[in-house]
Amino acid sequence: MKTIKTALVTGGASGLGYEFALLLAKNSFQLILIDIDSDQLEIVKNELEQNFQIKVHTITKDLSLQNSAAELFEEVKETPIDVLINNAGFGLFGPFYSTNWNRESSMINLHVVTTTQLTKLLLDGMIKRGRGKILNISSLAAFQPGPLMAIYYASKAYILSFSEAIANELKGTGVTVTVLCPGQTKTSFQEVVSEGNKTNKISFNIATASKVAEYGYKAMMRGKTMAIPGVTNKILSFLPRILPRKIATAIVRKIQEKNREL
Repeated sequence: MKTIKTALVTGGASGLGYEFALLLAKNSFQLILIDIDSDQLEIVKNELEQNFQIKVHTITKDLSLQNSAAELFEEVKETPIDVLINNAGFGLFGPFYSTNWNRESSMINLHVVTTTQLTKLLLDGMIKRGRGKILNISSLAAFQPGPLMAIYYASKAYILSFSEAIANELKGTGVTVTVLCPGQTKTSFQEVVSEGNKTNKISFNIATASKVAEYGYKAMMRGKTMAIPGVTNKILSFLPRILPRKIATAIVRKIQEKNREL
């Protein structure tokens, strides 16, 4: 009897989330896709079911809201989850004193609270079954402070630290945790960051979502703890370890200001 494998992907309607869903579908996973965009979810569901003969269950939910992780768990708790990909996220550009707090609090709740709680809720079943894989999406931003995107950088640093810590705790359980730290990736992220300001484009060292997702997927399947796609990104992640933090922060500020002008 063929074993049914199920994967849950947040932010699964587009960008990296869609690319992860595609990879999982190619590997015969049944899918639970969560996104705020119900129309795009339906498009993805129909595409994957038709092309890969799998079952795709979609849930429209804003995971930046309080208690959203617990509500989502109630909907899926009867289904054994073999793979969890915490992908949903967004950014916000501007000096902290002038940015919108409602957006920032939503970002903190999504990146920190929802990611942490959903991981905790699904871990129990994984450990009891003695198997499971978790992939948390952080960023190259996690390795240093980020002036003009302070909350985004800080929340991604949390995801990196949290993921590395629990990956260590879970050794010997059959459950692995991988944290993916990509650099700039060609998705709709920039439009969300700039809130409609199309001048905020970053063209340096930009990767395609499909390549980043493939790299992260392979790292997750191997049980690797940290995955940084691209030689340039690996070098950039290392620089803050040897540079004084004040200098690293100043460099990031200059890069952010330049990107705003592109």
